[in-house]
Amino acid sequence: MVVSIRLISALLLCWLGFTQADPLRTALVIGNESYTVAPLKNPVNDARSVSTVLKSLGFQVVLLENASLAQMQAASREWLLASKDAQVRFLYFAGHGVQIKGRNYLLPVEIRTLYPPDAIPNNAADLSTLIDRLSLFEDGVNLVVLDACRKIPGIRGQTQPLSGFAAMPSPKGTLVAYSTAPGAVAQDGQDTNNSVYTRNLIQLMKTPGLPVEDLFKLVRVAVVQETKRAQIPWESSSLMGEFCFKQTANNACGNYMAGGLIKPSSVTLAK
Repeated sequence: MVVSIRLISALLLCWLGFTQADPLRTALVIGNESYTVAPLKNPVNDARSVSTVLKSLGFQVVLLENASLAQMQAASREWLLASKDAQVRFLYFAGHGVQIKGRNYLLPVEIRTLYPPDAIPNNAADLSTLIDRLSLFEDGVNLVVLDACRKIPGIRGQTQPLSGFAAMPSPKGTLVAYSTAPGAVAQDGQDTNNSVYTRNLIQLMKTPGLPVEDLFKLVRVAVVQETKRAQIPWESSSLMGEFCFKQTANNACGNYMAGGLIKPSSVTLAK
C-alpha cells in the first residue's frame, strides 16, 4: 500500500497543533488486528482505549488502526520529527510481533504467512531501528509499550509457529514494556474488550502520583495473578528520573495509592 496524502496531511495537522506553551507529550498509538492471516480481536479496541486515556492526560495523540507498513513508517517518521522537544514520547503497539534472528518486528496487517521468515524484515517495522532513533533524543522520557506477541501460525519453511520477542536493552532515558516475557505469547483477551495487559495498564495510568516503573510492576502483578502465571509482563528500563502519567493534586510523583493496592515492593505473589 502507499500512504495517502490525506494521512500525511492529517498527521502534519495534528503535530502542528502542538505549541511551545504545551507541556509537550506526544504519542503514536497503533492497533493492528485485521491481518490477512491470524486476525485478532482486541488490538483496535486496545489502541482506542490507550489513546483516550493518553488524551485525558495531556498527550497529543495520533491513532492508527489496521495500518499498512507504509502507514506505520510514515507515522513513525512524522512522530519522531514532531517529538524533538517533547518532554515525553510514548509509542504503543497492539498486534502481532515476532523475532527473526534476534531482531524484533512489528507486523503490518498485510503481512502474509506465505513469506519465508527471511522475507519478514523487509515487510515489517523493525523495532530496534525505531528505538535506536528514539535514543538520539538527549532530553525527555521515552516510553515504548508493546502489547504484542500474539501467537501466529507457522510460516513456510519454519516448523514452529512464530511467537515472542527477543530480549533487548533500552537506551538511556527509555523504558520498553512488553506484555509478556521474551519468547512467550500474550493473550488477546477473547472474552473482553481489551487484552488483560492493556486493561490493567489503562486503569493504572490514571493513578495520581504513580511512578511509571512502579506502574509497570503493578501491571505485572495483576496480569500474573489473572492469568495464573501464564503471562508475565516484563520491562527494560534505563530511565534517569521519575515520571508519572498523572501528578497528585500538589504536583507530586511517588506518593500514591493505586486503587487500594499497596506499593509493588511489598506485594508477594502466591505460589
